[in-house]
Amino acid sequence: MSNTTIRTTLRSDELSCPSCVPKIEKALLALPGVEKAEVKFASGRIEVEHDAALTDVDALVNSIAKTGYAAKPSAF
Repeated sequence: MSNTTIRTTLRSDELSCPSCVPKIEKALLALPGVEKAEVKFASGRIEVEHDAALTDVDALVNSIAKTGYAAKPSAF
């Protein structure tokens, strides 16, 4: 991790099947500065390690929205 790499946790209550996992992960990994994206289908938790100087939380949420799913920042 670089000095500006952070971990952001998002949540989506719209994950309807396991096949959405790779679709969301692929979209997130295509963003600049995203180093890791992990979607946990059962809990709806989405963890992203990214360079905060290149990609912010809004960009993560918008990328997920383009795949057809809503997500929001989460504290858990």
